[in-house]
Amino acid sequence: MTLEMLGQLIGGIGLFLLGMQLMTLGLKQAAGRSLKKALEAATRSKLRGLLSGTLITAAVQSSSAVTVATLGFVNAGLLTLGQSIAVIYGCNIGTTMTGWLVALIGFKIKISAFALPMIGAGMVLRIIGKSGRLSHIGTAVAGFGLFFIGLDFLRGSFDGLSEQVPLNEIGHGPLALTLFVLAGFVMTFLMQASAAVMAIALSLVHTGSITLSAAAALVIGANVGTTTTALLAAIGATPSAKRISAAHVLFNLLTGAVGLIFLILLAGWLDKLDPDRFDLVSLLALYHTLFNLTGVAMIWPLTDRMEAFLLKRFRSMEEDEAQPRYLDNNILSTPSLAIEAINRELTRVSRHCSRMAREAISAEATDQARLEAQAQGVYRLVGKISEFNQELARQNLTVEISETLPISLRVARYYSEMARLSAKLPEYYHLFEQIQDSGLGNSLTRFQQSVIRLIDLTEISADSNTQGYESHQLMREVHRDYQSLKSLLLEHAVSGRLQAEESMSLLDAASQLQRMAEQAEKASSHWSSTLPVQHRASLTEEPEHG
Repeated sequence: MTLEMLGQLIGGIGLFLLGMQLMTLGLKQAAGRSLKKALEAATRSKLRGLLSGTLITAAVQSSSAVTVATLGFVNAGLLTLGQSIAVIYGCNIGTTMTGWLVALIGFKIKISAFALPMIGAGMVLRIIGKSGRLSHIGTAVAGFGLFFIGLDFLRGSFDGLSEQVPLNEIGHGPLALTLFVLAGFVMTFLMQASAAVMAIALSLVHTGSITLSAAAALVIGANVGTTTTALLAAIGATPSAKRISAAHVLFNLLTGAVGLIFLILLAGWLDKLDPDRFDLVSLLALYHTLFNLTGVAMIWPLTDRMEAFLLKRFRSMEEDEAQPRYLDNNILSTPSLAIEAINRELTRVSRHCSRMAREAISAEATDQARLEAQAQGVYRLVGKISEFNQELARQNLTVEISETLPISLRVARYYSEMARLSAKLPEYYHLFEQIQDSGLGNSLTRFQQSVIRLIDLTEISADSNTQGYESHQLMREVHRDYQSLKSLLLEHAVSGRLQAEESMSLLDAASQLQRMAEQAEKASSHWSSTLPVQHRASLTEEPEHG
């Protein structure tokens, strides 16, 4: 390959990628909220998710954009993991549209006859449209033109390549096809664009530089190469992002392996097709589509198992904490053990909520998203405790055990509210930091410290007393500090030293702190009533001193 051909190849790839980027950007911005509305259809079923992923990816020519939007829907709870996996399947099918664009237009029509006018028309629309939808459409049209200009340069760079580099003589044996798969993978990894590799494969087939089987192997490699984008995106990402990336990797690896096996079996027949009788470029685009459709058909029945497998992986700390450790339906038939299991889960909830409260009160704890995630974990665990409680209530219970069940639910409800208040408290951090009056600041600090002492004291454990008398005394101290802080805030508001809105917000924050302490104290005072009588008695006994 001469230096001129190499420069034309690099420039062609650059123009192709630039055109793809502009086209995708323009289509996404022109679509606006339509992209979100279209993806919302995926929330109804997995099949709709598959169709949504296919159509949206084909429309905006960007599987990554659809994947990012899907991830946002999963994190927001609008899509289940199974539905999002179906969207990913659809994205793989939708990407085949690029191959059809190149095959049906790029090599059938004289590029300069329509590509250059498209670039000009697109820029005119961009200028007259200013920043509206018309401008975005202009960007997409100009990108479309650049897309085909780049393709024309790619095609030109491969003219005569077969005479200088006899790639078509490598053969179609298993080793040769595996090498082409590897080449497609590496090129996709380096360019982070499977569409560019697809265009290169189509151009090589069009110029006769490689055989059809070799080009198909490149396509398989490009498909598998897209997993590198998913893997890179998963680094440091949320558990949902890691699961979706893992689903993408599993799907592409499995379909790639099966596709290569079938290609090895069919390679000899494919390479005997007469280029004069068959349109090899269109056949390669068709192969790309069939390859992805076959992959979806093959793995679709396994989606539920994949979802169950991935849900057990990449769990965050909050998700782990939300999983019950002691609740087991097998012990429902032994109510005394079931009550003990509920109690142990409540001690876990107490630890989680106490930690959340301390983080929320601390001036250094400013990550509200983390606290909200922890609160969601508490809600889920409390929900599991409630469900187990209801199942236990259906058993043949003694009066003593029946009386403990509503108390357990009450304690769980107190902790759920404590978690909610902790997650909401960071909204007031900026107000705490703006307090300049030393007297008011000291009063707030004293109040916060008394709340933390109460929370530390009332954190329950399965083998210790909850210090009922001491917690009542400390709760009275919390109330006194709250009333003192409240009076100071009202005085500052009346004297004008605090803005009315600011004082009201600080009063709300103080009220939430007091309510948080109340929830902790109430949970602690009721907790011992959830224990078996013999255990309850052991907690009230005074320890012996040697």
